[in-house]
Amino acid sequence: MATAPEAAAADAGAAPAKKKRALPLWLVIAAAVVLVGGGATTGFLLMHSKSAGAHATKAKPAGPPQYLALKPFVVNFQGSQEARFLQVTVQVMSRDPKALTLLKSNDPVVRNNLLMLLGSQQYTTLNTEAGKEQLRAAVLAAIRKVVADAGGKPGEIEAVYFTSFVMQ
Repeated sequence: MATAPEAAAADAGAAPAKKKRALPLWLVIAAAVVLVGGGATTGFLLMHSKSAGAHATKAKPAGPPQYLALKPFVVNFQGSQEARFLQVTVQVMSRDPKALTLLKSNDPVVRNNLLMLLGSQQYTTLNTEAGKEQLRAAVLAAIRKVVADAGGKPGEIEAVYFTSFVMQ
C-alpha cells in the first residue's frame, strides 16, 4: 500500500488535471468583440482606400475652368412648312489650356461640323428643353471628336454651354 506522502503526491497531481480553470465569460466576449471590430475596421479601411484611389484617378485636373467662346452660329433648319433660323452662341469649357489652344487651331473644322449638326435639327425637337440638352450633348461629342482627330485628349473638353439660343 502506498504511504501517506505518496498518496498526497498522487492526489496533488490528480487534482490539477481534474480541475481545469475555465476562462471567464467576459474575457471570451471581449476577445470576440476585439476580433470582430478589428476585422470590420480592416475591411472598411481597405474598401475606403480602394474607393479613394478610384476617385483619385477620375479626378479632374486641378485649376480653374477656362472658357473659349466660339463665334455665333446662324443656320436655317427644318420647320413644319416655312424656313426656320437658329442662332446659337457656344462656349467650350476645359481646365487644360492646351486643349483650348488645340481647339482654336482647328476652328474651321469645329465650325463646319457644328454648322452641319445644327442645320440638321428639327424645330419641334429644339422647342423642348430635352431637345436642347440632347443638342448640347451632341455638340460636346462633335467638339471632342475634332480634338481626338487632331491628336488631343477629348476628355479634356469637359462641357459646352449655350450662352445664346434663338429660334425663329
